[in-house]
Amino acid sequence: MTETSSTRSAASDAQEAPRSRLQRLMRYIPLVAPVLLWAVPCWVLLYTGQHWPLPATLTGTALFVLGLVSMPFAMARGHGRRQQDGAAIVGDTLLGGAWVLFTWSVLLGVLLRLALVVAGAGDGQDRARIVTWAVLAVTAVLLAWGYAEARRVPRVRRLDVRLPRLGAGLDGTRVVLITDTHYGPLDRARWSARVCETVNTLEADLVCHTGDIADGTAERRRAQAAPLGTVEATRARVYVTGNHEYYSEAQGWVDLMDELGWEPLRNRHLLLERGGDTLVVAGVDDVTAESSGLAGHGAHLAGALDGAEPDLPVLLLAHQPKFIDRAAAHGIDLQLSGHTHGGQIWPFHHLVRLDQPALAGLTHHGPRTLLYTSRGTGFWGPPFRVFAPSEITLLVLRSTS
Repeated sequence: MTETSSTRSAASDAQEAPRSRLQRLMRYIPLVAPVLLWAVPCWVLLYTGQHWPLPATLTGTALFVLGLVSMPFAMARGHGRRQQDGAAIVGDTLLGGAWVLFTWSVLLGVLLRLALVVAGAGDGQDRARIVTWAVLAVTAVLLAWGYAEARRVPRVRRLDVRLPRLGAGLDGTRVVLITDTHYGPLDRARWSARVCETVNTLEADLVCHTGDIADGTAERRRAQAAPLGTVEATRARVYVTGNHEYYSEAQGWVDLMDELGWEPLRNRHLLLERGGDTLVVAGVDDVTAESSGLAGHGAHLAGALDGAEPDLPVLLLAHQPKFIDRAAAHGIDLQLSGHTHGGQIWPFHHLVRLDQPALAGLTHHGPRTLLYTSRGTGFWGPPFRVFAPSEITLLVLRSTS
């Protein structure tokens, strides 16, 4: 027994060592990432053979240094204890701009330069300057387009979802999903009203909001959230918390949604009945609720299903797609989630996939469980969406009987 315990202990230590090294490395990312975001484009655009006149080089370098200093400072004042909306807008915009500039500096700095060399176009200075102007042009176009994409009312995405256990009486049930509205420093009260007007054209039986309503407290963002009270549904409007509620006094958002006429499904369910058949509509708190320290908040699927007949089909609202493992283990028929934003600004989706099992759309998990992940209705932080369009989703539930 002593040898076995020692062997297990050694194996456990061997596994923990890489984890601890990774954890130590992760601590430095907030310090290293801003430097890379600004230093790499600066090097590619100014110092890789362009031979710009000295005043142009010094001015360009000064602008990059200013961005490197201003971005974390503005974000700290905007999202830290001060919560200054103006600073948040500046910091978030700089972050989005730096990410796009960094991405295309790397891509075009390598691929375009290689293509120019293969084509024999110009000398080294000519190729370097072509890369610089191409990076700046692509960045400007993508940021302008991405800003327009982020601020527009999302297009409606329609799809049929077949649930084998759904009774024929519920065939054709219309479920509208909005999520990740992220009301925040940029006042989007008019946008919010237009989103709700669009939802009301869809003749929904059930309207769902799967969390991340806002960045800020309910008291602070009430005016932007107020149009949610105008949303219409023939049966119910239901809501679950997202992780961002737990950064901004989650109970205040639960209370406000209740005041606006939405049913907060905090580890509970309701029944949707039609044509003699029944659908269980359940919801859970976000998984971050468990570590929030907020009394009574936590993701408890068993509690959400308590009292529901096991043979009935279940539609589950859970903010993060990663909850699907628990849902599949309980035989849930369909889980609706958001959180990922589809990556929001390409190619950030690769990092999202490290944390979540799905990025967007309908996916299968286990023998009968489906997951629909929305790309989100609003945006978080940087006011840009690049190759990750927002959506309002209309899911029409279909019976196979």
